[in-house]
Amino acid sequence: MMKTICTLLLCIIVSFAKAQTPDYSAYSYEEYIHNGDTLRYRMLTPLHYDIHKKYPLIVFLHGSGERGRDNAAQLTHGGALFLKDSIRDKYPAFVIFPQLPNDSTWGPFERSDNGRMFPADAPPTASGRLVGELVDSLNKTGKIDTKKVYIGGLSLGGMGTFDLLARYPQKWAAGFPICGAGNVENAKKFKTVPVWIFHGDADPAVPVKGSRDYYAALKGLKAEVKYSEYPGVGHNSWDNAFAEPDLIPWLLSHKRK
Repeated sequence: MMKTICTLLLCIIVSFAKAQTPDYSAYSYEEYIHNGDTLRYRMLTPLHYDIHKKYPLIVFLHGSGERGRDNAAQLTHGGALFLKDSIRDKYPAFVIFPQLPNDSTWGPFERSDNGRMFPADAPPTASGRLVGELVDSLNKTGKIDTKKVYIGGLSLGGMGTFDLLARYPQKWAAGFPICGAGNVENAKKFKTVPVWIFHGDADPAVPVKGSRDYYAALKGLKAEVKYSEYPGVGHNSWDNAFAEPDLIPWLLSHKRK
C-alpha cells in the first residue's frame, strides 16, 4: 500500500514539474555563420504566419548564466513570455534569442576594483557584431518590417542592449534593457530611440545606479525614455518587467522613422 502511494505521489510530482516547464519547441533551432564565426539562436515565427506579410522582429539577449553551446538555455528567462497566446495572437512577430558562447559578452567591458568599466569607443565583441549582422541578414529576407525591429535583454544582456542601442541606433525602433549598465556617455548615440529601462533597487549583482544614470542622461537629452524601478527587488527584476502588461504593447507601438 505504501509503495503504491509513493508511486502515485511521484507521478503527481513529475506531472506537476512537466506542467511548470514551458514547451519551447515552437522556437526553431538556427545558426548564423559569417567569416568563420557562429551565432546560435532560437527563433519564434509569428502565429498564423502569412508569407505575404512583413512582421516586427524582437531580439532578446540573455544573461551570463545562460551562456553555452546548447542553443537552449537562453530561453530560460523570457522565452515563455513570447509564447503566451495573448501575446502571439495580438502582437505577431519574429522573436530571436541568440546565445553567447561561454566566457563571452554582448558588449565590451572590463572588471576593476571599482566594478565594471565600459570603454566608450571600444570595438564590438564578436557576438555583438554577429547580432548586428544577423539582424541585417533577416531584414534582407523580405519577411521583416525593417522599421519595427526591437532589442532587449537582461543582466549581461541588459548591458548588451545598451551597447547595441548605441552601436547600431539606426537598426532599432525601441529597446528595453533590464538590470543592465553601460557607459552613460553613449546615451547621446541613441537618444532618438525610445527606451524603457527596468531595475530592482536591491540588486546585488548589477547596481541600480547603472540604470538610474542612463535614465537621467536620456531625460537630460529629452529622449523618449521610461524607467521602472522595483523597491526591494534583487537581480531578478526581469520577472517584474515580464509581468508589466504594457511592455509588449509599448514596444511594438514604436516605428523607426
